[in-house]
Amino acid sequence: MKHFLLGVGTTLAVLALAVLALLLTLGSGGGDAPAVPTPTASGSASAPTPQAPADLAPEETWLGSVDLRSADVVSPDGELADVVATGSGVRFSPEGLRAERLDIDATIPYATVASQVGTDVRIYDAGGGLAGIEREVTVLGRDVTVSATGTVEADGGQLLIEPETVDLGGPAFLDAAASALARSLVTIREDVPGVPEGMALTDVEVTDAGFAASLAGADVTIAR
Repeated sequence: MKHFLLGVGTTLAVLALAVLALLLTLGSGGGDAPAVPTPTASGSASAPTPQAPADLAPEETWLGSVDLRSADVVSPDGELADVVATGSGVRFSPEGLRAERLDIDATIPYATVASQVGTDVRIYDAGGGLAGIEREVTVLGRDVTVSATGTVEADGGQLLIEPETVDLGGPAFLDAAASALARSLVTIREDVPGVPEGMALTDVEVTDAGFAASLAGADVTIAR
């Protein structure tokens, strides 16, 4: 996720420079320069219009709002799909990007989350809004596969999966004796990796393609 967000920042910076170059090109023709509409993000008609900063440095570029979309984003942290990043009051400098507001919606494939949790972990859509978890562990000296289904929510800016059912795939006495330990092994609480200061996971849902996640933040800085 860190590389994804840095990629978003880099892409937005390139977009800002491209828009600036386009505006300069349009303004260099004969006659009066055409009026330039203020860019706005999708669905933000009711949001207050960001005001351009009065202290903008010569090497800085400012955009009122930016809407970046991509069907797929691939980074060393994993793959993301259906990515929508919306920024307002976005300020670019040689040091990086700073946004008064940044919202990111994306689908995080289950394999991406599983790889963050550890090895021998599989996460999947269990139906009914629940996530399924399978994990190879050692319990009471036995190698077993723990299977669980649980609820998913954004809690304190983190992804939280709490099991409702836990199955060790063994005798009933083993399940009873190791129930607490097994439950702890399939309770997942993870920070969203690489999220810059000021951003947090605000909503997450289980879908057939992965976790539909929303992140939001104010005064977000992404360094180059």
